[in-house]
Amino acid sequence: MKEIIQAIIKFRDERGWKRHDTPAALAKSIIIEAAELLENYQWEDMIPNEENVKEELADVLIYALAMTTDLGLDPEKIIMEKLIKNAEKYPKINKK
Repeated sequence: MKEIIQAIIKFRDERGWKRHDTPAALAKSIIIEAAELLENYQWEDMIPNEENVKEELADVLIYALAMTTDLGLDPEKIIMEKLIKNAEKYPKINKK
């Protein structure tokens, strides 16, 4: 995960984009890219464009990981903390 985040930040910083990456701008970008991902599933009978799905999903992840870095958060830690909370909120289903 660290190598991926370093590559994202290096790419961004080499282009001078850090000054634009405020938490608000990154949050907006995540939503915009998520909407572009959703377009692949807009209609029930639609066959998603697999390449576009991968690209838009990557964009969402890139912006989210950049945001964790800028906020000084450890993405692995916050994901695990959220999974623990979710496990308490949504217990396992007992399969018989």
